Amino acid sequence: MTSPDAATTDEAVWDEEVDFVVVGSGGGGMVAAITAAEAGAAVVVLEKQDLIGGSTCMSGGIAWIPDNPIMRQQSVDDSLEDALAHFDAVVGDIGPASSIERREAFLTTGGEMVGALQRRGVELVHCPGYSDYYSDATGGHDIGRGIEPTPYNGRALGPWLERLQPGLAQSVGLVVMTNESRDLGHYNRSLRSFLISARVVIRTVFARVRRQTLLTNGASLIAQLLRVAIDDDVAVWTGAPLTGLIVENERVVGVETVRDGSPVRVRARHGVLLSAGGFAHNAEMRAAHGGNQPNEAKWSIANPGDTGEAMGMAMALGAKTDLMDEAWWLPSPRTGRFGQSTLDQARQRPRTIYVDAAGERFVNESNSYMEVGKAMYERDKTSRAVPCWLVFDDRYRKRYAHLKSSPGRFPKKLLESGRLKKAPTLAELAEMCEIDVDGLAATVAYFNEHAANGEDPLFGRGESAYNRALGDPNRRVHPCVEPIDEGPFYACQVLPGDIGTCGGLLTDQHARVLGSDDRPIEGLYAAGNITATVMGRHYLGPGASIANTMVFGYIAAQHAAAGITFPSPLPA
Repeated sequence: MTSPDAATTDEAVWDEEVDFVVVGSGGGGMVAAITAAEAGAAVVVLEKQDLIGGSTCMSGGIAWIPDNPIMRQQSVDDSLEDALAHFDAVVGDIGPASSIERREAFLTTGGEMVGALQRRGVELVHCPGYSDYYSDATGGHDIGRGIEPTPYNGRALGPWLERLQPGLAQSVGLVVMTNESRDLGHYNRSLRSFLISARVVIRTVFARVRRQTLLTNGASLIAQLLRVAIDDDVAVWTGAPLTGLIVENERVVGVETVRDGSPVRVRARHGVLLSAGGFAHNAEMRAAHGGNQPNEAKWSIANPGDTGEAMGMAMALGAKTDLMDEAWWLPSPRTGRFGQSTLDQARQRPRTIYVDAAGERFVNESNSYMEVGKAMYERDKTSRAVPCWLVFDDRYRKRYAHLKSSPGRFPKKLLESGRLKKAPTLAELAEMCEIDVDGLAATVAYFNEHAANGEDPLFGRGESAYNRALGDPNRRVHPCVEPIDEGPFYACQVLPGDIGTCGGLLTDQHARVLGSDDRPIEGLYAAGNITATVMGRHYLGPGASIANTMVFGYIAAQHAAAGITFPSPLPA
């Protein structure tokens, strides 16, 4: 069990000694740290970047937790049985990453974790209407199982505030919660969306008047967890990359890192948790493991530290892996960074379609981003769909507002740069984009024939609660499907971006890393995108990846803490 990244010694000399070392400061790492600290453990969190929070801090901050106490407080029905049935129906049998033991651990512990965070003052609310992504499958939930943090005044963190990763809402300039963001681009489409948008604007103005730094989304989640960690005397080291795992007698007993520019050896008396993210920005690893979904790390919006070194160290110890070709795919129009693009939401609205180079549709455009991304790769095996094309008409342009733009107006630079194509006819548009002219004409004609009645016989677009949740809220139109029939016509390329990889180390139901002999590597735990996710090759609902990392971080800390005699017992 030795490697260039693993030191083996009989009499190690330690610079620091703690009970539990957490590598990574995202949602899973921070939940694990405060869980272990509350049990009485001495904990250190190592973050290789200068900023705290990882991809969680940059995300929407929703966690998909079935049958959680917040849902029960709101009288939203759910059950373990329904959630397990949903896993069976959607994820299916994809091997040990989503074994029945891991599913049950995730589902039975998720609600417990939420209750523990609430007791520590972390404020979370249900996201009604943000339905499961496969809401029409057995066990799916139309109302939704997601919870998200409330706005949090970052000034309560004092100097730590400057050490947070920039949050999602920062690019928007509004104090907007994730479940509210669905309505911002539709403020002119329904009274409800207008009132929600007005609430966001008023909240933003009041925060400025009061000189508050209100955080939402993942930034609020990480800030609240960090506050608890600070209160619990958890040591959080930034600029502290993991440089090695220290092994004694086939057990991971500590880590090598860097602090203030000097090498440091930290003993972990009762375990090391790797929660350092995946390898989204590691071109070499993605090329090696891409399989039928080849990717060279060109289009990811995961946090910059998502480069896979910690995963590589565990693999060098013999850790098993799975799902290494998979990622949390995010179809990304080539009109600017996702989240700042004018067309990010277009595929979920009426009067739009995705087509391949043959001019043919190949997917329900309104389905979950992971499903659409996977469909792009699958289609690309027979007809170029990486990138594919988003096609829409002038009625769409006139009707919808976009981030940092108004209805009827696209930023001039999009057309001038050629990233957004415009033509008076579909045939001319197809020629500009090198799409088969006859193929696109036939596709749009067939689509329009049925879209006039709000129907999509090919892919069932608009039939699920999830499709409708992100569609047009105006009751005078179908939320997802209408004809594309008013020129001029527009198109832009769409890339299979991602928010991170979701394959990696195989772990058991206790979050222990499994070795080549299928037995746990003693002392080594892992959670989050560094692991092969319990969700398999699907994203079950908003915040599925954050839930995966938080719950298994919680499980890891509890398992490690169970073997320690503390002055005070573990919390109930």
